[in-house]
Amino acid sequence: MRAIWKGAVSFGLVSIGVRLYSATEEKDIRFHQVHREDGGRIRYKRTCSVCGEEVTYDDIAKGYDIGGGEMVILTDDDFADLPLTSSRAIDVLEFVPAEQVDPILYNKAYFLEPEGAATKPYVLLRDALIDSERVAIVKVALRQREQLATLRVREGVLLLNTMLWPDEIRTPDFGFLDEDLKVRPPELAMASSLIDSMTGEFEPDVFTDDYRAALQEVIDAKVEGREVVQPEEVEEAPAAAVDLMAALKASVERAKAARGEQPARGGGGGEPTPISSARSAQKAAEKKAAKAPAKKTTAKKTAEKKAAEPAKKTAAKKTAAKKAEPAKKTTARKTAPRKSA
Repeated sequence: MRAIWKGAVSFGLVSIGVRLYSATEEKDIRFHQVHREDGGRIRYKRTCSVCGEEVTYDDIAKGYDIGGGEMVILTDDDFADLPLTSSRAIDVLEFVPAEQVDPILYNKAYFLEPEGAATKPYVLLRDALIDSERVAIVKVALRQREQLATLRVREGVLLLNTMLWPDEIRTPDFGFLDEDLKVRPPELAMASSLIDSMTGEFEPDVFTDDYRAALQEVIDAKVEGREVVQPEEVEEAPAAAVDLMAALKASVERAKAARGEQPARGGGGGEPTPISSARSAQKAAEKKAAKAPAKKTTAKKTAEKKAAEPAKKTAAKKTAAKKAEPAKKTTARKTAPRKSA
């Protein structure tokens, strides 16, 4: 994968240098328009509808149609002073439960990789998100546009999901919503029974794009091979190391002050003294030692649960197979007997 963006996650006063990678890719087979006679590519010219002349990219500006044949022309200078966040910053705004984010808001996904000395704060944020069972709501400027996004953890990596703004979600306006339609209890019970019979564990790898596979076979039959060449990426200097603990402490104090909470000691908001720092470190160590047995117990329970899952799945499969074979065996593709009307 090639990094498409480099910047930093702003987590309180902690700055985490990261690289951004596209986490998804479309597998559609793309074609070029060509001349049927000789296979030549069809080219399009950029021409002006007023003077008819061909226009280069340097002479192209952005225009906003205000109606009535009038056009407002915007230049690069007009965009320069717009209130965008830093083009190289991912600002964490708050942390929320993942279930509160409607999936319809999600747009595109990106992997974040720590850069240089940012590995430790990166891992800290990752583990903190897992421990809190929350996602981070962030703002980021990508491709000259400010976007709302979430940060969550997937397979040990921070995943940035850009989101649509709420006013970009359309409101469904369909006639049947105003109709007084009633579903009879037997119909609902039958539908629920059908859902129960088709219930399983979601395994995306078992689903395939049959059309794309067949189309690829047609192409492979006509083409023997091809070579893809990508330019090498220029590496940038790693981000400077930070005093992680000091930045975290200052971030916590700043967050408390923003909520109007009083500091724990002294009533002042100044820098911690050596004595207060030592006491805080001692309390943190005691708290960590007290939590250690509970974490081990949780880990043990998790391991036992994972060990029991294969047995449960095997038993479930045997039960399903027994129910599905009243007279003769079904094929591997059929997972349940066909119900009579």
